Amino acid sequence: MRRYYRPIVQTDPARPADALTLAGGWCWFDRVEVLTRTGSEGVRPAADLPAEVRARLVAPRAPIAGLGWDAPRLMGIVNCTPDSFSDGGLYGDAPEAAAAARDMAGAGADILDIGGESTRPGATEVPVAEEIARTRPVIAALAGLGVPLSIDTRKAAVAQAALTAGAVLVNDVAALGFDAEMAAVAAAANAGLCLMHAQGTPETMQQAPAYANVLLDVYDFLEARLAQAEAAGIARARVLVDPGIGFGKTEAHNLALLRGLALLHGLGCPILLGASRKRFIGRIGGAERADARGPGTLAVTLAAAAQGVQLHRVHDVAEVAQGLRLWRAIAQVG
Repeated sequence: MRRYYRPIVQTDPARPADALTLAGGWCWFDRVEVLTRTGSEGVRPAADLPAEVRARLVAPRAPIAGLGWDAPRLMGIVNCTPDSFSDGGLYGDAPEAAAAARDMAGAGADILDIGGESTRPGATEVPVAEEIARTRPVIAALAGLGVPLSIDTRKAAVAQAALTAGAVLVNDVAALGFDAEMAAVAAAANAGLCLMHAQGTPETMQQAPAYANVLLDVYDFLEARLAQAEAAGIARARVLVDPGIGFGKTEAHNLALLRGLALLHGLGCPILLGASRKRFIGRIGGAERADARGPGTLAVTLAAAAQGVQLHRVHDVAEVAQGLRLWRAIAQVG
């Protein structure tokens, strides 16, 4: 029977002498919860961890796209789309999108994620040529900004055009499962890669999402896609993992993943979290409009940062950056 090990993560300055540093970052742990497909086996001392699990949990994460992981980082969302759930149509052309991206960089974004295809529930596929036409001019306009750029796409040709224009990270919401050429493109460019879990496609993912155990199912999926990336020549040190909040998940699934995020450190990669303005935040927080969900997004971000999550993909960069600065000062992080 396979066992999974979720570190019980702490940031308290009163740290035991035998505590382990999580992923070379700002958190520590001295206990782990042992999980199986039949349930929890309880909490054990971190000293009891198998050697290979311990090594994955504590190893410092290598920089990706020029970003170090000694403190939480922010990824600003730049949607060059007419139909994204929160800000679709807000940036009507490339100059407007580039101007918004510059504002995000000035407000504290460590990396900018440019996307030309909505992945909201029910969204339909955008032709490759149109997606390139939406994203490549924005990336080219931002290439000299001094902030790393990411392309949010599941299509290899779009990724290639973006990498040629100046992007250094491919944020693949299909985790190499949509386009068979994606791994080769990322490998050849020596680019960073984010692998995100999703159940189904945007057209169908929210119709009836179901899991045996959402936390362990997502872990196993990402582990398998990491193996696929490594087989294609992409080193694990160049990969981030994303649990895919809202992508084929109910509210209960999202909350279970957020509670158990620390488990994903066992994959040995930095974690990217994209929960910004999602529908469950609005329902729980009482904010019907997506653009009114900034406070709820900040709450989720701080909860994730307290579990050692390294990269947070957000719409409201200035507000989340301010909240993180206060949290870091209080928690003495960074």
